[in-house]
Amino acid sequence: MNKIITILVVLFSIQGVLAADPTPPPPTPPPPPGPGLPIDGGLVVLFFLALLSGYYLSKKYISTKKGSI
Repeated sequence: MNKIITILVVLFSIQGVLAADPTPPPPTPPPPPGPGLPIDGGLVVLFFLALLSGYYLSKKYISTKKGSI
């Protein structure tokens, strides 16, 4: 009797999980009015700052490494 109850519970739980929702999803909202924010405005500046900081840190690392030898 326990096996039958276990099998029925498993079958009914699987059916509930795999059942399709009869209602369609709501439509997507319209995009906000006006232009979006540009990404490329500060991207070039950020790229050059990263290059400069990389150059500075590598020079600093190399100079301290040579000085310790």
